[in-house]
Amino acid sequence: MSQQLERDVRFLKRYAVVTTMLMIAASAMAFVRPTRHEAVEKFTEIDVERINVMEPDGKYRLVISNRPRSIGPIYKGKPFGYAGGNRPGLIFFNDEGTENGGLTFTGTRGPDGRYRASTHMSFDQFNSDQVLNLDYQDNNGRRVTGFSINDRADIDIYDYVKQSEALAAQYKTDTAGMKTAMNEWIAAQAKGVPPFAQRMFVGRDQQKNAVLNLSDPNGKPRLRLVVDSLGAPRIDFLDATGKVTNTIK
Repeated sequence: MSQQLERDVRFLKRYAVVTTMLMIAASAMAFVRPTRHEAVEKFTEIDVERINVMEPDGKYRLVISNRPRSIGPIYKGKPFGYAGGNRPGLIFFNDEGTENGGLTFTGTRGPDGRYRASTHMSFDQFNSDQVLNLDYQDNNGRRVTGFSINDRADIDIYDYVKQSEALAAQYKTDTAGMKTAMNEWIAAQAKGVPPFAQRMFVGRDQQKNAVLNLSDPNGKPRLRLVVDSLGAPRIDFLDATGKVTNTIK
């Protein structure tokens, strides 16, 4: 009987040790954070000033932020142009970590009772600026709301900004000289193509007209469909100088 009892005691000791170790291991696992690819957090509600959505290599993909923590322009992961702090909303980035569009929105009323408000959603040409955008601009009741498509010359936006900064430092107070030098640089880079041309606008202008403007490669309106603020429709044909050559009512 005593030998049987000793065997039972030894078995119970081993069982207790193994069970305790398993419990310790399970408890430790509960406090070990999963790897980044396995981590899934669920929130009912959060208050946050900025969210950075990053690629595995550290490049930005999307930034959501308030005004003070908003990001400035980024080109291939490097800040350039101007500092952040003035673009509340969402900023998108391409595969190279360069900004390629966004959604921003503002609205405030001043001490004098006048207000300003805007919403702007844009999509950028590769390594350039916006070519497709949706806008609402309101200066105390003077409103423009619309959708536009733009052409841009193949000028790298990083080079453009750096050249502008270099000329500003070179010419300092000579604004006219800087403008001339910058225009010459742009002309050389654009190879005869206008650096920017709005090709189409659909929307509502400040005169409360519903309009469709179709423009030539230089951004000059050539065909305009209008329903004015009183409801009268017309079609305008324009020449390259902006003169109306024919109207259909």
